[in-house]
Amino acid sequence: MPATTDPLPGYRRHPVGLALLGLAAAAGAVVLWHVDPRQAGSPLPPCPSEWLTGLFCPGCGTTRALHALLHLDVASAMAMNPLLVLSLPFVALLLANQLFALPEGWRSLARRIGDARPWAVVLITYAVLRNLPWEPFSWLAPGA
Repeated sequence: MPATTDPLPGYRRHPVGLALLGLAAAAGAVVLWHVDPRQAGSPLPPCPSEWLTGLFCPGCGTTRALHALLHLDVASAMAMNPLLVLSLPFVALLLANQLFALPEGWRSLARRIGDARPWAVVLITYAVLRNLPWEPFSWLAPGA
């Protein structure tokens, strides 16, 4: 039997697992709706990479960006993590492909978008650029 590259193989076969995944996402959205990660004393943890190294990882600002998006504040979300905001349509396309909700014509596009190699280059480049102290790169830092 060939090795599978399917990131969600069990969820397709187990609707309960898919329902639990959806429930966890909804619970996370409810928490982010009610808890502002920018407030002092927030129960949400800070970025461990930034805490340990003082550098911004590609995910720094994601929690704050998702909180802003849930409140329809796209400008604040872009200020926190522009890569996350710009990649959400691609993530939605990949998720739809995993759930077999895409028409056949869109599946080849989803396969190309799902190739991890270009994403690795983008993430590494983004991590380096957002830590540079000069404009316009400093605009990529969370909250800039």
